[in-house]
Amino acid sequence: MYRKLPYYSLIGLIILVATSAFTLLKSTNNSPDAIVGIWKTESGKGHVQIYKQGEKYFGKIVWLKEPNDEQGKPKLDSKNENTKLRTRPILGIVNLRDFRFAKPGLWEDGRIYNPEDGEDYKCKITLKDPNKIEVRGFIGISLIGKTQVWTREK
Repeated sequence: MYRKLPYYSLIGLIILVATSAFTLLKSTNNSPDAIVGIWKTESGKGHVQIYKQGEKYFGKIVWLKEPNDEQGKPKLDSKNENTKLRTRPILGIVNLRDFRFAKPGLWEDGRIYNPEDGEDYKCKITLKDPNKIEVRGFIGISLIGKTQVWTREK
């Protein structure tokens, strides 16, 4: 027959499971490489692959929901302020650059390029959990900016 666990044993088990989950999450956030992978942008229009090169982190656009224009040709970086770059396809652009691991869960001192407006912004990335990051682009100081939540692609 089944034996009932004493009340205090059940509480102990719950505490053990919660502590183990918290420790696992915390150790994942401690890893400098925790953001490496493919991330879906908040709008769902693109996927960015974040990778490490040397001691810095970069991101490259690897998928677009609509990669082609009305004529069926690859969408170009037509709004880039550098006229020489306006003929390059958006798919494949390195849009995250030079991030450094600052502390557990935070990558700073990077730049983000937005092909939708052709602008380049300062940026920081915060790991909220193993499958969610906040990407904050800003001008000058972090208070003047916009945050997007990206989710990890499986």
